[in-house]
Amino acid sequence: MVRIQLSYQGGLRCSATHEPSGNTISTDAPLDNNGRGEAFSPTDLVATALGACMATVMGIVAERKDIPLEGLRIEVRKHMSEDAPRRIARLEVDLHMPVPADHPERKLLESAARGCPVHHSLHPDIETVFNWIWA
Repeated sequence: MVRIQLSYQGGLRCSATHEPSGNTISTDAPLDNNGRGEAFSPTDLVATALGACMATVMGIVAERKDIPLEGLRIEVRKHMSEDAPRRIARLEVDLHMPVPADHPERKLLESAARGCPVHHSLHPDIETVFNWIWA
């Protein structure tokens, strides 16, 4: 179990502390939802978590298989619903892979990314699109 302590700072901002490490982050409501957009929004963190989790799980596999993943870049585009209730409707993920498309472990890397815990934790109504760009 990991404990995260959050406190509301006012002005639609929160501060969160990761208890094991003491690291902190701030959140702010986005401009289109009454905020100032000066920090990640809570839904931005969901999108960020997906990309980071995919990279981390692929990194674990890459270390085991001695696959050079340095230079991996991931871009996540978050689309919010236009109808109520406000929610994440779609996450588009571009994975810029530093290995060629014909790499013998390609399928393993793709499976690892799709199998990450955050992806498995997303509601099935959230459309996820993965675009693989190979070196």
